[in-house]
Amino acid sequence: MVTVGIDPHKHVHVAVAVGSDGRRIGKPLTVKNDALLMTMLLDWARTITDGSAVTWAIEDGRGFARRLADGLLLAGHEVVWVPTRLTAAHRKLHAATGAKSDPVDAVAAAHAAIATPDLARHRIDEHIRELRVLVDYRTDLIKRRTMLINQLKAQFHVWLDHTPGDLTRPKSLDSLTSLLNTAQLGAHVRRVLLAMTSEISGANQRVRDLDTTIKQIVSPLAPALLEITGISHNSAAVLISQIGDITRFSSSAKLARYTGCAPIPVYSSDQERHRLHRGGNRRLNSVVYTAAIVQKRFHPAAQKLLARHEPAKGKRGARRILQRHLIDVIYHAMTTDQATWHHHIARHHPLA
Repeated sequence: MVTVGIDPHKHVHVAVAVGSDGRRIGKPLTVKNDALLMTMLLDWARTITDGSAVTWAIEDGRGFARRLADGLLLAGHEVVWVPTRLTAAHRKLHAATGAKSDPVDAVAAAHAAIATPDLARHRIDEHIRELRVLVDYRTDLIKRRTMLINQLKAQFHVWLDHTPGDLTRPKSLDSLTSLLNTAQLGAHVRRVLLAMTSEISGANQRVRDLDTTIKQIVSPLAPALLEITGISHNSAAVLISQIGDITRFSSSAKLARYTGCAPIPVYSSDQERHRLHRGGNRRLNSVVYTAAIVQKRFHPAAQKLLARHEPAKGKRGARRILQRHLIDVIYHAMTTDQATWHHHIARHHPLA
């Protein structure tokens, strides 16, 4: 069995083959991230593996390596994602003190995959891939819109001593445009502020269009998930796009750890205690946190759970218990929803 560790980058990927005994096989390969990427990698792997099965361990830079992972999976290979922190730990364990290079990171990714056999396997679902693009674009668009809104509000405060209201609403933007048209301003300043206002209006429309598209895609994929109080169509889209195939988690406890909602044991001197997990997927953690806040306001069962635990755990501790409970609910809902899907999810199939 051969494990190939890959350190992915924007323009090149670095691959190193490691045997089951942890020793390097052959020389590292640095290959351009272009149309010939798959051909070069597979030809190189065939020359050093002697027909052995190959597991590809890719450091978790999915923005750079997702296309590669898709190609390897469709070619019949097993692909696992290695978290960056796990690569760093194995680099410190196996490399010379302070050593840091692309081949060293690739070897560390391979060692991590060998030592941790239950790492997340790569899977392909075209619906989820499409949804992920929309969700990522919406997130980026909202960040840019927020930056524009903050800049425009600052300019209005400087030039007109006026603080605008919620600029994500059309009425607020219309009233702002009317104010600009009548205010005593220089031509250049007026033109810039009107341009910023128009840009925010365009961003608002694009966000609304994305919301409509996301709702159309998510509704048939997640009917049970959408029934959970606090889970909107956009929240469900984040959950589906980030988690993907829910069956890769054998239990809700593993999903809880992945989302950072499971407390971490920190035993010492025979003192058993747990602390908050500040790791995990923070986008998913944010969705679960928002759902917990909504349920705290509107869901009677959640209110009872919080009231039961607050005396002993405090408000924050009780909310964390609610978040952990929500993971169980979300896991069950996503499992139920996925059982009704009729489209194919591509998983690893051994080569003939």
